[in-house]
Amino acid sequence: MNTSINRFIRQGGFNMVEVLVTLTVLLIGLLGLAGTMMHGHRSEAESYQRAQALVLLQDMVARINANRNVASCYAFTTDAAAGTPYLGTSSTAVPACAAGTATQNALALQDMAEWSALLNGAAEVATNNNANLGAMNGARGCVTYDASTGVYQVSVAWQGLGKTAAPPAAWNCAKGNYGDEKWRRVVSVTLRIAALD
Repeated sequence: MNTSINRFIRQGGFNMVEVLVTLTVLLIGLLGLAGTMMHGHRSEAESYQRAQALVLLQDMVARINANRNVASCYAFTTDAAAGTPYLGTSSTAVPACAAGTATQNALALQDMAEWSALLNGAAEVATNNNANLGAMNGARGCVTYDASTGVYQVSVAWQGLGKTAAPPAAWNCAKGNYGDEKWRRVVSVTLRIAALD
């Protein structure tokens, strides 16, 4: 009788160790799953910001194409190497334009002011405090013109949610505004306006 009680006590001890090992393995698995979910959420947010940037990029390309007689008015980035000035977060005033008729110039200035507002998130506003929510973190936009090739470059830059590789050297929009360049994200497109005279 005494030996069966001892055997029962020893088996209960082994069962407790098995339960503790199982709980430890389960906990490690759940922590791994939580990490994977966090990484997935960050990737989803990065993807959403990139999609927003592409929409804003195409918006400015369409505005330039619609008012192509004064396309030079849109190329306001004077220092292409530094990526300044820019529109959007912490932007300076919209530059002056005197390339075409008064109506064309006014439309170019209006386009740039509206694009700057969109970069600041004006497309989506919170109902409770009227805060702009519709853009990326620290969104900035640049338009440059290379007279030697006749090519315009439209770029949108923003701050990512984590460090990755720095953008290519040719994409300098808002360079140095996000601390380490590995935080800066940029999408860019080139545009050539044909002379149809």
